[in-house]
Amino acid sequence: MSLKCIIVDDEPLALEVLEAYIDRIEGLELVAKCENAVKAFDALKKLQVDLVFLDIQMPKLTGIDFLKVLNPAPKVIFTTAYREYALESYELNVVDYLLKPIAFNRFMMAVNKAMDGTVEYEESADDSSPLKNDHPYIFLKADRKMVKVYLKDILYIESLKDYVRIKTAEKEIVSLQKISYLEQKLPEELFMRIHRSFIVPIKKIEAFSNHAVEVGGKELPIGRNYKNQVLDVLNNDSSILD
Repeated sequence: MSLKCIIVDDEPLALEVLEAYIDRIEGLELVAKCENAVKAFDALKKLQVDLVFLDIQMPKLTGIDFLKVLNPAPKVIFTTAYREYALESYELNVVDYLLKPIAFNRFMMAVNKAMDGTVEYEESADDSSPLKNDHPYIFLKADRKMVKVYLKDILYIESLKDYVRIKTAEKEIVSLQKISYLEQKLPEELFMRIHRSFIVPIKKIEAFSNHAVEVGGKELPIGRNYKNQVLDVLNNDSSILD
C-alpha cells in the first residue's frame, strides 16, 4: 500500500527535484504539489494525505506555523535550506529534517523512516557520492537552478550572511547557503576554514603570513579564532607548495 504524499514548497526547482525523487520510490504516490501552506491546507481537506514534504521559509505562512495548526497532522518531513529550525522541528515530532540541496540517498533515508524501514527505489548512477569520484563536485543553487561546481576549480568561499560566494578562476557563484554547511560538506583534507567568512582550498594557497593567506592573487584574512589551527596546518604541510 502506497503512502499518499504532497510537496509544499514555494521554489519551482525544489518541487521538481522532490517530485523526481518520489517517482523513483515504490510505495510513494504524489497526490498534490502546493506552492504555499494555504494551498496545502485546502489540499489536506480534500485529499487523503499520509506524508508531507514541507518547506519552512514560505510566504503567507511558514511550514512550522502551518504544522502547528494541523490537527491531526500527517507525517511530515521538513525540506529546508536553514539549519536553525532543526530543534523546534523535532519538538513537533517530524519524521526527519532535510537540508537543501537534498541528495537522493539522504531523501531515501528520510522516507525509510516514514515507511517504517521498507523502501524500494530505482538504482541510478547518480547515487554514488559526487565528492568521492575522480572529479569531485558539489551542486549549489544559484539563479533558480542547481549549478555544478568542481572542487578543483574553487579559489575560495566567502560568507555573505545567509548566502555564500564561491569564487573560481572563471566565474563567481552566489548561493543561498550557510558557510557552516559547506564547511561540513567539503573534504577537510582539501579545504580549510581560515575565518568566519572564508574557506580556502589548502593547495591553492600561494603565500601566507601570521594574519592572511593569498589565494588566486587575493589576500584573505586569518581570523583570530582560527589562527592557531591554520598556521599549524600551513607550517607543517609542505604539500601546499606541490
